[in-house]
Amino acid sequence: MLSEWQQHKAQLRQYITSQLDDTDIIDDILQDVYIKANKNLQQLKVRGSMKSWLYRITHNLIMDHYRTRKNFDELNDNLVAESLSPIEESHQTLAKCIKPLIQELPERYQLPLEMAELENKSQQEIANRLGISLSGTKSRVQRGRKKLREIMLSHCDLEITKAGVADFSPKTSLGKKYYKTICKP
Repeated sequence: MLSEWQQHKAQLRQYITSQLDDTDIIDDILQDVYIKANKNLQQLKVRGSMKSWLYRITHNLIMDHYRTRKNFDELNDNLVAESLSPIEESHQTLAKCIKPLIQELPERYQLPLEMAELENKSQQEIANRLGISLSGTKSRVQRGRKKLREIMLSHCDLEITKAGVADFSPKTSLGKKYYKTICKP
């Protein structure tokens, strides 16, 4: 086996080099071909077909290399930002501004509204947590939404479409302060 290996080794290396461009991998595959051929020599039925058998092993190992190789490109860190539509960007920016605006509400509306809108709690959970009736909770959440809308409209000019808020811009000095410090990254 060793003498036949020496005869075909250079040709097999050239074949692997034509398929791959990394010299470390070329050497690894060539070594794996020798190990596999040596281990499975008993499977070779006709000694005269050693060359084609070695090429078949080599080809299979090259294919295995391509199958197991993770071929990927690095993703841009701003990929999410690039794929957002202008309306989605407005929604995300406006969402950052909501919490400070909710904090301007009186506490009796602020807590239920934060729990309902920001923590996604059910109104029954809010009622239990605050120790008030369910109807009282519903009333506070609805009034909180109404007051939040008034605050938002006093701080921002909103462009509203069927899909919701399409765009906005701050119109008061307080709104501009929120926009610059909280809303914009």
